[in-house]
Amino acid sequence: MTQVQWPTRLAPLSRQVRRSLMQVGSAALLWGLIALPGLAAPELRVAIRENTAALTVGSSTTAVVRDRNGQGLGQLPGGRSINVASESGRVRLATWLGDAFWVEPTEGGYIFIGDRWYRGRVLVTPGPNGITAVNFVDLEAYLYSVLGGEMPVSWPLEALKSQAVAARSYALYHRNRAQARPYDVASTTASQVYKGLESEAQSTRTAVDATRGQVLTHGGQVIEAVFHSSSGGYTENVEDVWQRPVPYLRAVQDYDVGAPVYQWSVSMPMGDFQRRISGVGQLVAAVPERTTPRGRVVSLRLQGNGGSRVMSGNEVRQALSLRSTLFSISVAGDMVNISGRGYGHGLGMSQWGAHNMASQGRSYRDILTHYYMGTTLAQMQ
Repeated sequence: MTQVQWPTRLAPLSRQVRRSLMQVGSAALLWGLIALPGLAAPELRVAIRENTAALTVGSSTTAVVRDRNGQGLGQLPGGRSINVASESGRVRLATWLGDAFWVEPTEGGYIFIGDRWYRGRVLVTPGPNGITAVNFVDLEAYLYSVLGGEMPVSWPLEALKSQAVAARSYALYHRNRAQARPYDVASTTASQVYKGLESEAQSTRTAVDATRGQVLTHGGQVIEAVFHSSSGGYTENVEDVWQRPVPYLRAVQDYDVGAPVYQWSVSMPMGDFQRRISGVGQLVAAVPERTTPRGRVVSLRLQGNGGSRVMSGNEVRQALSLRSTLFSISVAGDMVNISGRGYGHGLGMSQWGAHNMASQGRSYRDILTHYYMGTTLAQMQ
C-alpha cells in the first residue's frame, strides 16, 4: 500500500466525548426472554450524508483506505483528514478516482464524517447528485448514540431502556427491508436521530447494555416500533394516521399528562398565515372535514375572503410548523390562533409517557407492552 500526504489536521475529540467514552455502562442479565434464532447483532448501514457535493473524512487513529472490493490502497494517518468530492459520477479521494472507497480506522479508532465523530467505518459512494457517506457500525454501538439523540440522557433508566428496545427493533425492521438501497436507515428524524459520539452518555450505554439484543416481535417477526414525543392523552390506531392497519400499533391511553408539549398554542398575524398558506386570502374559518377518532386532523377546509382550499392535516402542520395534527384553528381579528396537544404522529410509544411511567416505578417491560399491544420481548441469538 502507498502512503499519501493528507493535508488537513483534525480537531481532537472533545474533552466531554473523551470523558464519556471512558465511562463504562453496566450490563444486566436477561431473564424470561424468548430466543429469536437467526438474528445476531448485525452491522448497520447509516446514511450520514446523501447526495452532497463534497465532505471531509478522517480518523482518530491510522485508517486503511480500500477500494469497493476491499483492496488496500493506502493509509490515512490518525488525526488527519481529506476532502472527498464527486467527479464525473465517481468519487475523488486524494489521488484516487473510483466507484467507492472505504475508510476504516484501526485499533478501535473513530471515524470523522462531515462534522462529527462516529464509531465504525465509512463507505463513500457516488449518487445521482453527489456523494453518499454511509457509516457501517455495530447495532449496539449505533444505539448508544440514538438514545441520546432521541431522549434526554438524564431521564429514568427504565425509560431509556424502553427507548433502546424500541430503537433496536425499528432499526432491524428497516434493515430487513432495505433491499437494494445503499443504507438501512437515515441519521435524521426520517429514521432515528443519530449524532455519533456526541450524543452518547454513560446512561445511554447502560440502557443499551442492559437490554442488549432485545427486540419486540409480533407473530415471530421484529416489529416497526415507531415512537413519538407525546400524544396529548391518547395514542392512535395506525390505520387512522397511516392507512395500513398493524395489530401492535393500537390506540391506548397515554401517560403524558404534565409533559411540556402535552398542550400548546400558537398565535400568528394574519399576514404571516397568508405567507405560509396561499390560495385563501384572509382566513375566515378552518373547518375539519375529517378527523381521527382521537381528533387529529386528517383533512381541513380553509375558507377565506380570497377562496377556499382543502389541505391535509400534515400539510397544515408542516406549513405552520405545528407540533402535531391534533389542533384547532380560530380567527380573532387579524390574528390566527391555534391550540393543540402532543408532539409527533401519535403512534406507538410516547416518550413522555415512558418517562412518566418510569418515574412512577414501572419497568421498561411494562412500558413496552402498554404501547405495543400483543408483542413479545425476544432475545436475538
